[in-house]
Amino acid sequence: MLALLETLANNGPGIGAGLAAGLAAVGAGLGIGRIGDAAGNGIARQPEAADLIKGNAILLAALVEGVALFAAVIGLLMSFK
Repeated sequence: MLALLETLANNGPGIGAGLAAGLAAVGAGLGIGRIGDAAGNGIARQPEAADLIKGNAILLAALVEGVALFAAVIGLLMSFK
């Protein structure tokens, strides 16, 4: 039993880092999907505003990816602590 607890204590940060990176990727995927859906609906409703909508969608997607990358890096840094 003690060996199992020691193994879990040694592997805990790695499991936490994997969960953090995985959840960050899932969150980014969901966020970018919602951005794409909203942009597609907006362009379908107002085709004359397509350029403005596309620019805003690309900017928002970049911000979501930046947050996801930051979360993944923090998760990996936690694993080395």
